[in-house]
Amino acid sequence: MNQVNFFNQTDQKWHNRSTEDVLKEYSTNFQLGLTQSEVEKRIRTFGPNKITPQKKQSLLMIFLLQFHQPLVYILLLSAVVSAALGKWVDALVIFSVVVINSLIGFIQEMKAAKAIDALAKSLESDALVLRDGEKMRVSSSLLVPGDIIIVSSGDKVPADMRLILSKNLQINESALTGESLPVQKQDLLLAEDTILADRVNMLYTSSLVTYGQGTGVVVASGDQTEMGKISTAIASADSYDTPLTQKIAKFSNWLLYLIIAFAVITFIVGMIHGQNIVDVFMAAVALAVAAIPEGLPAAVTVTLAIGVKRMAKRRAIIRKLSAVETLGSTTVICSDKTGTLTENQMTVQYLWSNGVEYHISDIRIGGAADSGGAEAPSYAPLECLRAGLLCNDSKIVKIDKIDKNGDTKNNDNDQENYQVQGDPTEGALIVSAIKTGLDENKEIKKYPRLDSIPFESENQYMATLHLDKSRSAELAGLAGPTVLEGLKGDEKKVIYLKGSLSALLPLCKKSFTDPNEVEKIKAASQNLAKQGLRVLAFAKAEFSSERNTISTTDIAAGGFIFLGLQAMIDPPREEAKKAVRACRLAGIQVKMITGDQVLTASAIATQVGLSDANPIAITGKEISKLSDDELPDVAEKTTVFARVTPEQKLKLVRALQQRKHIVAMTGDGVNDAPALKQADIGVAMGITGTEVSKEAADMVLMDDNFASIEAAVEEGRCVFDNLIKFISWTIPTNLGQGLVVLLAIVLNVASLPLLPVQILWINTTTAVFLGLTLAFEEKSLDIMSRSPRDPNIPILTGELLFRILIISLILVTGSFGFYQLELFYYGSSIEIARTVAINVFIVVQTAYLLNCRSLTHSMFSMGIFSNKWLLGGIGIMFGLQLAFVYSPVMNNLFHTAPVTLGSWGRVFALAVISYFFIEGEKWCRSKFFLQ
Repeated sequence: MNQVNFFNQTDQKWHNRSTEDVLKEYSTNFQLGLTQSEVEKRIRTFGPNKITPQKKQSLLMIFLLQFHQPLVYILLLSAVVSAALGKWVDALVIFSVVVINSLIGFIQEMKAAKAIDALAKSLESDALVLRDGEKMRVSSSLLVPGDIIIVSSGDKVPADMRLILSKNLQINESALTGESLPVQKQDLLLAEDTILADRVNMLYTSSLVTYGQGTGVVVASGDQTEMGKISTAIASADSYDTPLTQKIAKFSNWLLYLIIAFAVITFIVGMIHGQNIVDVFMAAVALAVAAIPEGLPAAVTVTLAIGVKRMAKRRAIIRKLSAVETLGSTTVICSDKTGTLTENQMTVQYLWSNGVEYHISDIRIGGAADSGGAEAPSYAPLECLRAGLLCNDSKIVKIDKIDKNGDTKNNDNDQENYQVQGDPTEGALIVSAIKTGLDENKEIKKYPRLDSIPFESENQYMATLHLDKSRSAELAGLAGPTVLEGLKGDEKKVIYLKGSLSALLPLCKKSFTDPNEVEKIKAASQNLAKQGLRVLAFAKAEFSSERNTISTTDIAAGGFIFLGLQAMIDPPREEAKKAVRACRLAGIQVKMITGDQVLTASAIATQVGLSDANPIAITGKEISKLSDDELPDVAEKTTVFARVTPEQKLKLVRALQQRKHIVAMTGDGVNDAPALKQADIGVAMGITGTEVSKEAADMVLMDDNFASIEAAVEEGRCVFDNLIKFISWTIPTNLGQGLVVLLAIVLNVASLPLLPVQILWINTTTAVFLGLTLAFEEKSLDIMSRSPRDPNIPILTGELLFRILIISLILVTGSFGFYQLELFYYGSSIEIARTVAINVFIVVQTAYLLNCRSLTHSMFSMGIFSNKWLLGGIGIMFGLQLAFVYSPVMNNLFHTAPVTLGSWGRVFALAVISYFFIEGEKWCRSKFFLQ
């Protein structure tokens, strides 16, 4: 045989080449297949039909990289300093926090990497192959290009194949293309620029055969398949830092430089004053310890964890902690259509018959329409619905729901207890007939099927032959057995026909009396199609032959009566409409990226409300003609992206990220995995999603509902708000302590107002019992009425920095001033003076904690008792502080002493002043600067 150039297979347009050309290219025989010896050669050349595992970093390197960030450097420095001071417990605690956070990051990164492994597993199956002239079943991993493969209903396609023969072959390619309906496959020669979703002569790896049979030749295996390309795309997708990670990194860098600068200034000033070098060094160390926010990592982790718990209650499962905050910063949501924005249930919306268009909910067989609707004519609409019910190979089946105890828990009126067994389009026809009053079982008895002609693409119709027993059924309760026996001879046969309008109209032309009737039907069909509806035509004819079988020749004879049209669509979820409105109000763009047709996608986009006017739509074919420089602008302006390929989904996400957007991407299929990983927040579907998509995602929706994304965005914004509250609260403590130490050195004070061990007490206890309680704050009422936070805005705005500076100055002035006051005015001991200085930090920080419950409004707007954790934390903190001041044990450990009631009074007075000052600042800002 000729040598096959495997490495050029990705450059081939197999859909644009004839089967003879493809067979010749691979030197294979359609009747005999490859020989076993040739298969062995090709396996050595091409390798097994498996996705090659991507080269991975070692586990040790992945773990060590978790430490490679400025905040971790600060914490490690804090641990080293604590150890140098002999505080081994503090050093161990800080170091443990670093290790635990790094372990969490390591575990999450390992989970994300499983996406490629899950994709490889999805390829593992058996295949029926022709070799040496015999059919045999082999592992799909042993297939090679040139193998002749036979597939039938229920099979998973084992490799990329060019179709040679087909018989009513339908393939579910939704995991690859996003197309919600099975695709009819046939051997046609297609144009070179035909997009993947429209290549009806190709079968792709891991798609499912839902109906019929087919034979094809393998043209690509392993990495060269479309699935292999997706695996490569997953591995090449960029992993972006989350907005929180970026902001914390910038903030940590700024803080690191500030700490170093303060420590150096402290050391230099101390040396200038001629102080002992050891004392100066310890003062610099004290300043460094004071300025490091040891509680920040714990606060981030706890706040995110609380967000995870809250989101789980709202049907969103978070796989990565950082995804919680990323959702809150999202500026664009790229959503799939089927099942996310829609109900994932094909539904007949309209019926057109005899020149009248009916909404399906308005039709009642044998009665009037709903209030405000028209009464249904008796014959044509009834027969149109009956045709859809009987000319049908699908079923509506009841499924059992099992409760926690293992018992069946069903409600016959609950639509979720039923599902379509077969084609979704046919299921919609059954449901429309039942909705309007037809009884499926009775109709089947009245019109038992005798024969059928399955749908084939060349015919564009399906036909069924029935015995019409309706007359005898109607008289069954009125006549005796003798009369009924005589009626059997009058039973007729009828053919019901459904299919495309273009196929059925020529068969009905003899029945049209009005010359304009055909044009009216075409106009009605076009009008429905423009709304994104899938339109099917229906007809019937009496069959006078004695035969109980029909053929395409019988159908071609014509003589059919045109019954009408049924138009269907997968309707939008009502809750998705509300969620889209909420997202747009919050300044978040919602874009649809789907594999479905552009008309259908645009219709759903309009109904859901993705834009105020008609949504701007573009197809995958048009996207392929855009350059990389043009795509970002087009992606920004476009609302609907239809018939897109997996590679294009990935490009669209990258294009939006180039425009500085924080992109959330939803998806359920294998084809979505690269884009899910590339997106700032990947959202997989829990019900319909493949394992590959779930592994690549940051979040999984348990109900596949867009409304759950909106809820998650809401919670994400709350998480970010609470993190900002904590950072705004904790920085004044660290800055104030550092400035107190620096001020003491600059003024050449004999003894430091705060010792390192006392600084650690303040930082540790207040962070845990005061600061962390902010993580439990409820979301503000206006959280979804403001625009997304600009990713370029620093973590602390000018407004917050001003507030932090004010509190820091109050803390410095109060603690240093009261320290001096106790020493030189009241003649207190150094221990009492230091204790009062510490109390200033504890009490003022408590008052400021109440300010930070809302950064823009009074704490009363949040509800005084809405955060019970905060109230409990304040109680515990004051209990510990009383022990810190009055317990002999604590006095010995931390070098403190009991203080007088007067000292407490002065400290509380300062706290009250600071509280009302900040509340006044918030009121003035909202009154005069935000109007």
